[in-house]
Amino acid sequence: MGIPGEDLSGSHTATEFVAWYNGHPDYQNRSFDVSCKRAVVIGQGNVAMDVCRILCKTVDELKNTDISAHALEVLAKSQIEEIHMIGRRGPAQAAFTTGEIREFGHLIHAYPIVKAEDLQLNGASQKEMEDPLYPARKHNYEILQSFVNIDPAGRPRKFVIHFFKSPKAIEGSGRVEKIILEKNVLEGEVGNQKAKGTGQTEALDCGLILRSVGYKGLPLPEIPFDEKHAVILNSRGRIIGEDICGCYAAGWIKRGASGVIGTNKPDSEETVQSLMEDLLKLQPSSESNAAFENFLKEKNVRFVTFADWQKIDAEEIRRGQVVGKPREKFVNVEDMLKAAGK
Repeated sequence: MGIPGEDLSGSHTATEFVAWYNGHPDYQNRSFDVSCKRAVVIGQGNVAMDVCRILCKTVDELKNTDISAHALEVLAKSQIEEIHMIGRRGPAQAAFTTGEIREFGHLIHAYPIVKAEDLQLNGASQKEMEDPLYPARKHNYEILQSFVNIDPAGRPRKFVIHFFKSPKAIEGSGRVEKIILEKNVLEGEVGNQKAKGTGQTEALDCGLILRSVGYKGLPLPEIPFDEKHAVILNSRGRIIGEDICGCYAAGWIKRGASGVIGTNKPDSEETVQSLMEDLLKLQPSSESNAAFENFLKEKNVRFVTFADWQKIDAEEIRRGQVVGKPREKFVNVEDMLKAAGK
């Protein structure tokens, strides 16, 4: 975020947290303090929503998912009473999907809080929300409206959604103790409104901050790159440039950091289609899978075949059935390789 105090203990990227509770081997030694009363999540995309949902749910709501056993053990001891999600712009610009926000009205232990004044739209935002090309915006807005007067129904944990606020500083003696937020107003044309600070600030005490403020693609040597949009220059996934035959892009580095798994599927299909069209022009050194495997063995590179992965997959599912989960994931690479018989 580029603000003072961002590197204090207790301030993490949301992706670290997601990788930790999803069992990514590289993140299992991370530590997240859930003994505090208030957590703050910066950002309003689907990753931010995922993080908020995990913090809002009870162990009973999570125990039958494929969340890692270690994360479930830690979250079972959570003392967090409030989760605050901060967005610099308004409800018409929020990047989360309808399914993500709707779920927060039906949690067992937590209920959503939205201020009515945060749902007041300027003229440009009203037009953005009513754009027929983006019907989710109106659906999201209607759900947010339903949260204004929602019945807590005895649920003790609060999920507070803030709009028109930007983080200015994180403060604390050695670790996170509070975050300073600045109130914003929107300026600009329809579809291109920017948040402008008003100078009016507020302090929010907290013990855990998770930052989910977006991603930016990085260039690779000798690969044409669009610095403005942070994407590899491509046409339908085929990298543009001389002597680049055989190089392709897919996902966020192809089109920019937006969208979810459902967006990436047709995106990758388009790239593969371009590759298939180019097959006659491509000149592999060998068409044999065995030759490629021998090359990796000569380089002493450990690799996992699809058949190996199927063994790992089957063992994770078996482990999950024992404890009533879809799967119990391996969180250690050596254990994965052992399951694959390597």
